[in-house]
Amino acid sequence: MARPTNKSKTLVVGARGSPLSVAQTKLVIASLKRLRPDLNIILKTIKTSGDSPASILGPGQGDKGLFVREIEEALLNSQIDLAVHSAKDLPFQLPQGLTLGPAPERGNAFDLLVSRDNHTLKTLPKGSKVGTSSPRRQALLLNFRRDLTIVPIRGNVATRLDKIGQIADAIILAAAAVSRLEGLNCAQSYQIPPEIMLPAPGQGQLALEIRADDQQLLSYLAPLNHHLSSLAMTAERAFMGRLGAGCHAPAAAWARDEGHELIIDAIASDPQGVQVLRCQKACPLSSGLTGAGDLGNMAADYLLDCGASVLCQGQNPPPKAHKDAQ
Repeated sequence: MARPTNKSKTLVVGARGSPLSVAQTKLVIASLKRLRPDLNIILKTIKTSGDSPASILGPGQGDKGLFVREIEEALLNSQIDLAVHSAKDLPFQLPQGLTLGPAPERGNAFDLLVSRDNHTLKTLPKGSKVGTSSPRRQALLLNFRRDLTIVPIRGNVATRLDKIGQIADAIILAAAAVSRLEGLNCAQSYQIPPEIMLPAPGQGQLALEIRADDQQLLSYLAPLNHHLSSLAMTAERAFMGRLGAGCHAPAAAWARDEGHELIIDAIASDPQGVQVLRCQKACPLSSGLTGAGDLGNMAADYLLDCGASVLCQGQNPPPKAHKDAQ
């Protein structure tokens, strides 16, 4: 059966088949329907390479493209009109012919520690097993508590929650993921402050990807744009891009507005959290998207100058005396 065209005001929205991806995509669809009740919007789930257990890489060998390649192919082939991603899963370099649409308002950017006994990172018993397969989370956990044991853990959010009390005493989840899924038993959770665990670039942010020449869809999406979230995502993605797609060192970045400034905190670390390079940079909010991109580049350049390029090669750079930039 032939796929409906845009002339019939039908939009096909693509997403991964995971419960979280579907839930996030439904949020975008609901917002679009409120703005354009005349649109017929269809949700199409697409299995990606990242959803296959056989394709999962080990810590430090992650490939963000695993979760988006097939969805982007569907976009380029006009099988779908819009793709909804978690921004942290989206590579900096998009395929030719695709672009990012407006940025919806960002959700909670931080991480949660979930345990049976409502622990914080400080109150976890010595030697506790913490479940995560994120190199960033592992490095920052070990930097804060060298005595913790990191247990690799994968699967969707519900699957990981089931591991508490089985193979782990606690697990780390993205706060935004928990808030967007219904029916989860996460009452005993502790939000980890950014001074202990800085979030991944784009965490909590949804990214809307479309064909670059689809001006009609761009006009439909325009009212969804949240200016400050757009600035933060631009800064964090620029940081990620400048640090280098081939960099497997754990990295983190968090941009936000404070007063009349856009501020970014950024980190690069070795996998064991022995040496964590940190910086903070700022630019005027009035500098817009161009200034936000320059800000992310500036933060990455600073960390690269401090030795992050050596960390990316799997080595520990010699300590370099410097003050965190303000």
